[in-house]
Amino acid sequence: MSSTISENSTQSRNPLAGGGRERYLEKRPLSPEARFRTMSSMQQTDPAYERGLPSNLYAERMVLGAVLMNDASFITVAASLAPDDFSLEKHRRIFQRMLDIHGRDERIDRVTLANELMRRGELESVDGLSYLVSLDEGLPELYNLESYVAIVKDKSLLRQVIFTSQELMHRCYMGEEGPADIIGAAQTTLMGLSQAQAKDDLISAAQVFERAEGGLDGFLDPSRRVQGTSTGFLRFDEMTGGFHGGELIILAARPAMGKTALALNVALHIATNRARPQAVAVFSLEMSKESLMTRLICSRARVNQQRFRVGHLDRDERARLTMAASDLFEAPLYIDDSSATTLMDVNAKLQKLTSQLKANGQELGLVVVDYLQLMPTPNLGRSSNRTLEVGALSRGMKLMAKDMDVPFLVLSQLSRAPEQRLGDHRPQLSDLRESGSIEQDADLVSFIFRPEVYQKEREDLRGVAELILAKQRNGPTGKIPLVFLHEYTKFENPADDFIDDTPME
Repeated sequence: MSSTISENSTQSRNPLAGGGRERYLEKRPLSPEARFRTMSSMQQTDPAYERGLPSNLYAERMVLGAVLMNDASFITVAASLAPDDFSLEKHRRIFQRMLDIHGRDERIDRVTLANELMRRGELESVDGLSYLVSLDEGLPELYNLESYVAIVKDKSLLRQVIFTSQELMHRCYMGEEGPADIIGAAQTTLMGLSQAQAKDDLISAAQVFERAEGGLDGFLDPSRRVQGTSTGFLRFDEMTGGFHGGELIILAARPAMGKTALALNVALHIATNRARPQAVAVFSLEMSKESLMTRLICSRARVNQQRFRVGHLDRDERARLTMAASDLFEAPLYIDDSSATTLMDVNAKLQKLTSQLKANGQELGLVVVDYLQLMPTPNLGRSSNRTLEVGALSRGMKLMAKDMDVPFLVLSQLSRAPEQRLGDHRPQLSDLRESGSIEQDADLVSFIFRPEVYQKEREDLRGVAELILAKQRNGPTGKIPLVFLHEYTKFENPADDFIDDTPME
């Protein structure tokens, strides 16, 4: 009896199983002949087509039975599973009522569970009290409950991948959306499934110390503690300790303030550091790779970009350009200038790059994205809006940085609020355009402010710049003075700062 119910329930969840297959095919814009050929080919060439959705009813029963035997185990189960992770409708209902009982801080057993189901008129829908009794009757104490939970979760993820694939197929056949929207939705969904699968266990304080280089003594010794990567801006490095792996660093400013210039300055410093050069990946959704290379080489050689473009160069400038080109030629600097690069594209390209670098004994030291609001946003459904979409991008960037243990320097636009603000035009966190969760996800938020943009008549402000450290999760905030060299499109330390080219390790 139960096996028949299980089979029917499982099949009913599959739009392509049984009678649902014809209904699904009817939604496709195909001729009757094409529809018949499609059904026939599926039945004849795909043995897995008739197997139904992935599930393990035995593991589901073991999990539910273990909770009824000892409700203390419910916390372990609920930490990994949700009602929708169960394949049978009656199992989903049983687990949901367990959640309700636990939420009221009551014990979970046969009596309380049956009472809760009866109170909601659902007892018969789960095959009555006899089925609840069968879940834990004769069940031994499970010492490997986590293994059964993992099986249920794995099958749930496989079903979600199938549902996602079927939904994408349906949207493709309907043809009501463009390919970019459909692909964006697929990327968002699949990335969410990937994140749901990757969960690390909690570790004790002792394990943190043991895993640190040099053990507890190494953890407490500042000279042996791992520091971040130097940006080339001395005061910024003093306040932040440099860029650290896993950090999401937001660099925001109004247009023409120099976001790209500052990001390229940092990228160039890391990639050409004499003591320890590290690879840098630059994703530019706004400028071409030729324009970026022009900026880089002129900044490195300290040559006026306009003179370079028109070719009015003297012998000394040509010599400096040749030397700068030689440095860049050897630098592990990688550029992608595709204007349609998505979050999944960035992830895929970085995974490929890190594999190549690892094979050559190199490491990725920084990822630059220029800039956030230009990246195609994932389709989050009808309830989506621009703020939620940009927030999903920032969250995705943070997760990638953490998973890859690499700092992400992500450029962002600001709203018009600084220009409309009377008096002080310095940016604030609330000025982040379509901020959503940007400032929440970011470990560090900095703004570029050049007062000469707002007071063009004052010659004494020419070249004066500030890097405003508005948020730092693990350190102080404040203003860092910089100098902006217009002719080279380059930021530098003030003359009274000591420039240290040694890496921070």
